[in-house]
Amino acid sequence: MITLTSNDGVNFEVDEIVAMESETIKAIMGDCCLDDSIPIPMVDSEILSKVLEYCKKHTESPKPTTEDLKAWDAEFVKVNTSSLVGLTMAASYLEVQGLFGLMCSAIADLMRGKTQEEIREIFEIENDFTPEEEEMIRKENEWTFE
Repeated sequence: MITLTSNDGVNFEVDEIVAMESETIKAIMGDCCLDDSIPIPMVDSEILSKVLEYCKKHTESPKPTTEDLKAWDAEFVKVNTSSLVGLTMAASYLEVQGLFGLMCSAIADLMRGKTQEEIREIFEIENDFTPEEEEMIRKENEWTFE
């Protein structure tokens, strides 16, 4: 068992095979002997628990069928926008490639067919461009609006 500690001080005991889904954790384990927990400074306990849930599901024995995993993944991404972004950032930081791809696809699906304003609202992004700057950007990238 390996202990991972989130940035808010919560410890998670996980099987080595689950932790090894993360290339970052794998590298840390390969670099030193661990008598203590591995700190995960960029990820809070809420998000880390979801990352570990994903890793555990994808390392189960016997391995679930592809159809079962797809169905499970589809349910897994049904979270609020803040969690989607947090999971994407955590998957990138921890280098959990399958989770990163899944989260990027979920975010792309969320954005598909939306206007700039709708996307800003979904992700709570403030538009800090002046109308003149927006017009200049539109002219420079005219091909994207065709």
